[in-house]
Amino acid sequence: MQVNAEPRLAPPGAGLPLPELLVARVLFRLRRARGTPASFTADITDERARIAAILDATAPDRLGVRVLIPRLRGLEDSSRHWSVWMTLDHLRRVHEGVAGVMRSLSNGIVPPGATSTADVKPSPAVDGSIRVPYERSCDTILAAIAEANPASAARYAHPWFGPLDVRGWHALVGMHLRIHRRQTETILGAPATRG
Repeated sequence: MQVNAEPRLAPPGAGLPLPELLVARVLFRLRRARGTPASFTADITDERARIAAILDATAPDRLGVRVLIPRLRGLEDSSRHWSVWMTLDHLRRVHEGVAGVMRSLSNGIVPPGATSTADVKPSPAVDGSIRVPYERSCDTILAAIAEANPASAARYAHPWFGPLDVRGWHALVGMHLRIHRRQTETILGAPATRG
């Protein structure tokens, strides 16, 4: 792992390698089909708690250091040179966006435009002040889930998984948190855990 190097990475929004993307789509369909709203929410709260434990156990000065890590499954190449604070900023952006999408879909409204992974890349200048907005975004996504109308047939396209309804977006949040919790562990040099 390299610290603070400016590597040449794929551009934001380039996506995953095709074989990995195809496998991810199959695994996501299985997750969506086999999971329940309760299990999806439990995954979110569990991953949130695991991230909080990592943050609480780490000296704040380490959380702001950008580290070039190997590309993890589910992580775009352009996301390999982040700090932990940048990871939280990304999660905040995603949670706020997904909460808005779920609220719109619950009302039968498809949001305008398209979503892109490039749109939710973090600011390299982010610092420890991101923790409060990140936690607030976790509350925001959980509130949007609790208020969601799962009967709505409206769908909005995810850039990798295609058109998703409320259930699909709900299933995605915990999976997304898990990928970035593993990224956080890797950035800090902790062994990535299974699960």
